[in-house]
Amino acid sequence: MISVYCVAFRLLEADSKSMRSMSGSRRNSGSSLVSSSSASSNLSHLEEDTWILWGRIVNEWDEWRRKKDKLLKELIRKGIPHHFRAIVWQLLCNATDMPVKNQYSELLKMSSPCEKLIRRDIARTYPEHDFFKGQDSLGQEVLFNVMKAYSLVDREVGYCQGSAFIVGLLLMQMPEEEAFCVFVRLMQEYRLRELFKPSMAELGLCIYQFEHLLQEQLPELNVHFRSQSFHTSMYASSWFLTLFLTFLPLPIATRIFDIFMYEGLEIIFRVGMAILQYNQTDLIQLDMEGMSQHFQKVIPHQFDSCPDKLILRAYQVKYNPKRMKKLEKEYTTIKNKEMEEQIEIKRLRTENRLLKQRIETLEKYTEEFVSGLQTQLEQSRLQEAELLGALKEMQDKVLDLEKRNSSLPDEINVAQLQDELKLVKLREQETLRSFREMQEAVTDLNHCWQHHTSRGGGGHWKESPKKNALNELQDKLMTLRLREAQGQAELKEVKLKNLQLESQNQINCKLVIRHEQESTGLQERLQNALSHNKTLQSQLNEMKRKMAESDCKSKEEVMAVRLREADSMAAVAELRQKIAELEIQKEEGLIQGQLNHSDSRQYITQLREQIAELKNEVRLSQTNTHVHTLVCKFSLVFLAFGTLPNHYKNHSKIFSPIPPYALTHTDGFDGLILWCLPTHPVTTRSHALHVMILLICRKTFRDRGV
Repeated sequence: MISVYCVAFRLLEADSKSMRSMSGSRRNSGSSLVSSSSASSNLSHLEEDTWILWGRIVNEWDEWRRKKDKLLKELIRKGIPHHFRAIVWQLLCNATDMPVKNQYSELLKMSSPCEKLIRRDIARTYPEHDFFKGQDSLGQEVLFNVMKAYSLVDREVGYCQGSAFIVGLLLMQMPEEEAFCVFVRLMQEYRLRELFKPSMAELGLCIYQFEHLLQEQLPELNVHFRSQSFHTSMYASSWFLTLFLTFLPLPIATRIFDIFMYEGLEIIFRVGMAILQYNQTDLIQLDMEGMSQHFQKVIPHQFDSCPDKLILRAYQVKYNPKRMKKLEKEYTTIKNKEMEEQIEIKRLRTENRLLKQRIETLEKYTEEFVSGLQTQLEQSRLQEAELLGALKEMQDKVLDLEKRNSSLPDEINVAQLQDELKLVKLREQETLRSFREMQEAVTDLNHCWQHHTSRGGGGHWKESPKKNALNELQDKLMTLRLREAQGQAELKEVKLKNLQLESQNQINCKLVIRHEQESTGLQERLQNALSHNKTLQSQLNEMKRKMAESDCKSKEEVMAVRLREADSMAAVAELRQKIAELEIQKEEGLIQGQLNHSDSRQYITQLREQIAELKNEVRLSQTNTHVHTLVCKFSLVFLAFGTLPNHYKNHSKIFSPIPPYALTHTDGFDGLILWCLPTHPVTTRSHALHVMILLICRKTFRDRGV
């Protein structure tokens, strides 16, 4: 129970403040209910009874809330007297004894990340009100303090435009500490916190429910709004965010706020529907621009002379709480589906962005790889041309050497030539012997002739005729013998020439046979060279095919590596976000002071342990990603050189469990090296590459402390 003295003190304080704050409100409304109630000097008898009644309500608040709740509701709907508003608002929201009030002075000493935004919007809050007019006015200063303090208490909401109007109305009625407590309670208990969250999910729900009320109760106006694309959020968002404080004059908005403190957001729905019902005829005849002007200039001043008329119309609106709960469930279901779709779309966009980045990276890598392959292909073609030229030169040299070799006699030919030489020598000796015999025969005949001529020279005519006839016959005989000898000599000479021709013919036949054999051998060699050339061409095509396959495999493996890297980066980002959330929770725990000394130490210790575990997970994931990337990159190198053993090309064997004997070595990694070295014989270059990979992996493990 609050004592009468405390109530009197609060009322006097509120009176002195309200006289200052409400002096400029007449410019907003010529018939301001708040200003007239606080400034009037001739109170009627009814007003005196109202003062006495509300004084009794404040003193007997708990009893009225238990036993006379309906009567209290009716009194609040008729309006809370200005001087009682401060204490009644605090009693309605149970903000009289809040622990957060003791933290207010400490919160003002701290800095908030929302200070710049608050400073920027303060000048726009009630700019024509005397309490908030001026850059360094008291109203702006206390408004900044309350908004800053709440942004530190509720870091999730922080500061949102529109909340300053609610705080400003509270500051017109009560001191800043009490206004801070009431605002905290409003945010926690009256759905305002959900309205002012960055997602503004509660505002979407209110708009959804209001649209259904409009569709059910004013279908013609709803159809007109839709035909003009005049959405509900265009005019009703400020109603829910500022509770009509920026839409209606301050006295009427204060009456609505009185009811809001008791009944919640229901009065906002009722007043909004009452305004639309009252203006339905005019709105249906206007287009979109006309309706906007009507909402801004006409509707706010329709109830200046009689605020009770608006409240009465509001409670004539049909409002079914069960129907509103049902709409809330429908909206929650729709939003959950939309949220799932948005999450899926966001995930797909993220994957699309990552895939685009990977594609760009792969395109760059592919361009570099293709340019490298083209360079290697050009070099290989040049080398192939050089090798073909060298091969042709070698073939020419071989043919030249073969010709030279063929011109030289081999062992069989030497033996044949030796036999032929012996035959030729025998024929030559026989020819010489016959020639000598002929020479001897010719010599003998010459001697006989000379003897015959010397014996009968010049005396033939003196001898008898018989002797002359005999001598003639002898001469003829000698002549015949000479002719015979000459014929035999010519015959032997012809035979000799015949023998020479026969020997020459045999030699030529053997040469022909030898040339035929050589041509046959050359044809066989030509066939072998052509078949070898075809084999080399097929090998070249096979090498090109293998190179293309290795290129495709390398691209696929690079894509897989990039995907794993992206997954690991996403996991790292999630872990870092968890660490940040834990640190924020730690700071909030320290600020709110909800934990005692021993509990806070234990809580901080648990947070530190969780942070350390998360950092270890991040480090291990980065290490695994780095090592996997190294293995895949060097696997690409092996595939490019064609020296990777068959058991390395199988991923299941690369990532198979390490056998026990690999860990029994003095140095575990040396044992891993012994396990990883290929068992199949490879070239020296591949051995060097294998050892280089293992040494790099070893250095990576040791640098990362694994």
